[in-house]
Amino acid sequence: MKNIYVGNLSYQTTSDDLRAAFGEHGTVESANVITDRETGRSRGFGFVEMADDQEASKAIEAMDGADLGGRQLKVNEARPRERRNKRW
Repeated sequence: MKNIYVGNLSYQTTSDDLRAAFGEHGTVESANVITDRETGRSRGFGFVEMADDQEASKAIEAMDGADLGGRQLKVNEARPRERRNKRW
């Protein structure tokens, strides 16, 4: 399973739009546009999970710089989430 970061998304892009765009390059397990907790508005990036690493690599290559919703996408393999210290 490969997790793919997709940045520079239009604020109108939905998770279904991401799934459809990446689905042209292989089987998409999940696609999520990240939204602001308070407003529910897109934060302009998302993640796509693909089961097959080879399909995922081809999708990254094909989609990086591609136009989606009038924006040029920034696509690469997602890095593991960094742990943040909470200051209460």
